[in-house]
This record gives sequence, structure tokens and C-alpha cells, in this order.
Amino acid sequence: MEIAEKTVKKTFSWPIFDETEVEAVAQVVRSGKWGNPDCGDLVEAFEKEFAAYCGSKYAVSCVNGSVSLRLALIACGVKPGDEVIVPPYTFIATASTVIEANCVPVFVDLDPDTYNISPQAIEAAITPRTKVIIPVHFGGQSCDMDAIMDIAKRHNLRVIEDAAHAHGAEYKGKKLGSIGDVGSFSFQSSKNLTAGEGGIVVTDDDELYAMMNSLRNVGRIEGGQWYDHYNPGCNYRITQMQAVLLSAQLKRLEAQTLTRNENGLYLNQLLEQIDGITPLKRDSDITLHCYHIYIFKYDKTYFGGLSKTEFVERLAAEGVPCFRGYPHPLYKQPLFQNKNFMCYAIPDDVDYTQVECPVAERACSDEAVWILQHAMLGTKEDMESFAEAIKKVQREV
Repeated sequence: MEIAEKTVKKTFSWPIFDETEVEAVAQVVRSGKWGNPDCGDLVEAFEKEFAAYCGSKYAVSCVNGSVSLRLALIACGVKPGDEVIVPPYTFIATASTVIEANCVPVFVDLDPDTYNISPQAIEAAITPRTKVIIPVHFGGQSCDMDAIMDIAKRHNLRVIEDAAHAHGAEYKGKKLGSIGDVGSFSFQSSKNLTAGEGGIVVTDDDELYAMMNSLRNVGRIEGGQWYDHYNPGCNYRITQMQAVLLSAQLKRLEAQTLTRNENGLYLNQLLEQIDGITPLKRDSDITLHCYHIYIFKYDKTYFGGLSKTEFVERLAAEGVPCFRGYPHPLYKQPLFQNKNFMCYAIPDDVDYTQVECPVAERACSDEAVWILQHAMLGTKEDMESFAEAIKKVQREV
């Protein structure tokens, strides 16, 4: 049986590294100074580099992007039973860390053109218990930060930017993560800046910095004694080896982001010409997009009724690094449907069984198709091959 040739012939690798990263880690190993903070000078150096890159005053590294959200929430002063507004179309950590802070996630729907949290839905969901908004720059596309910051100011709320997808991206010339009270990033293996694992928070606020720095270091404070613990923190520190990997990768990030941005703009032009395929709307406020995920909307009526799952399977068979995304919004996860809150102090009357976010549900079930970030580091010809693969699937249904 003859095997059909794939439309996309390239294999896209991630992470990208060379002997620079290998030698940096080797030097740390040879030094015998692996830990932090007893010999964490390289960790501190990376934190300063990353803060400067973001245009922020401070950065505090930690073990992963989930912990970075938790540090930010606790530092913002939330109390048991407080409400935190989150989108339902994001990784579980955006909401599960709210539970871990003994707070109540309040899911609000998305803007249908961007799949980012809707400012109008945020404002409609605010109650006297609301304390924090967590906008997620999903796929690296900025939320409407002017509108969100205006809402937060009028209602005296904190804003924690979940920028786990958004390293290097910009809104009106400002790096994402540097606009709210705190910005939270992940360095997990799939992220645009990675050391395999890790996370970081950035802020300009002296008090938030001091608290997050204490919480990630077992409750110690700067200038205090080693066995003096002032806050209920834990050891959330990263190692020297992670720090040097991140410092080396950070030197590549801006050029990679520019490439992703250029390819995303070009791919938008190509896909706009295909019936049934709609790239997400990109406003002029988004001055730099890092396309951690390139997302387009799929309409099966132009593809012979082919379900989204079947379409993605055929597209992947053509060699496009793609994925159907989340199967359902977060509030439909067993954690929330079954109220598996365990030891956390979530009020008994909290109920997620009646939550409905129609835009998020359509994105999950029928519309949203993802192309993964490492593919966006390809050439213009690669972008053309992605578009051709979609056209081929359309022709063959």
C-alpha cells in the first residue's frame, strides 16, 4: 500500500540549544556550588536579567509557574473565602492555585474574537468578596490590559498577570507581566523560555516583592538569620543549574520572539484566505506577539462536517505540529464538578455544576485549533506549508 507524502516535511525541535548551555551547566557542576541561596549568586543574576528584560523592578524565581501564581496570590493578601476572577480556558494551575490559597475561583467567559478573558464579563462578576483578577495572556496574546487595569482600579482589586505563555510579548510596547501588580511566568519544558521546569514572578511593588521573596525561601526575610522564619513559606527555590540554563536561553528569546511574531502575522494572511478558517483577532495594541500557541477558529461546515478532532488528526498526519486544545473548560474538570477541595477552606455553598461560559465551551468542543510554539520558529515556507496542509484536508473531505 502506497503511503501518501506529508505536506509538511520538516521536523521542528525544542528546546533549541548548543554548547553554550552545555558548558554553562558543566561549569556549575564542576564548581560544586549547586544550591540556592547558600551559593545562589547565579540565581540572583538571572533574576536581575529577567526583571530588566521585562522592565520590572524585581523578579523572584521559584520551582514552577504554579507556585509562582500561589506566591503572588498569598502576597496580595487574600483571605479564606475571597473570590478570584479567572478565565475557564487555561491550564488548571490558574484556578487550582486559587483553591490552594483557600479562595474561590470565579470563572468568566472569553472574548469570542481572541479567546482571552472578557473585560465585560469580569466587571459583571465582581462582588464584595472579589479581591484579585488573573488575566491569562493565552497563547502569548495580550489581554485587553487597559480595560482590565481600569476595572481593577475602580474596584480596588489586585491584578496578577498569568504570563506563562507570554515571555517577551508586548502590549503597547510594555512587556507582558509588567503591567499588573504581579506577573507570573513558567519555565516548564514546552514554554518559550525553558529550563525544563521553573517559574518566576515580577513586580515593581516593594512590599509584594519582599513577601514573595520570603514565601519562596521558607518564610525568611532579607537581613534575617538563617533559622528565623517570619511567614508560612516553603522551599520553592530553583538551582544554580536552572539559572544558568535560563540565562543562556534568555539571550535567544528576543530574536525568537521576533521570528514567531513575523511568522504569526504571515500565517494570519495565509489562513484568512481559506473558507472556514479564522485566525484570532489581533488588535494594534499587541505590539509583539510571542505565539506560544498559534490559534485559529475552525468551522466544520466548510470541511464537509468533519469534526474538530478528525480535522486535527488529518492535519497532524500532514505533518503540522497541531493539537485540538482543551477538551472542556476548567469548571467542568472533576476537581470543580465534584468539589474535591480536600483540606482547603472553600465555602460549602460554592457550586460549579451550573457554570456556563458558552464561548469557552465552543472553543473547546468545536472551534479552537492550536499550532505549537516551536513550529512558529520555522521559515515563511513552513508557514505556507501549514496553510497548504489545511487546504489539502479541505479538498479531500
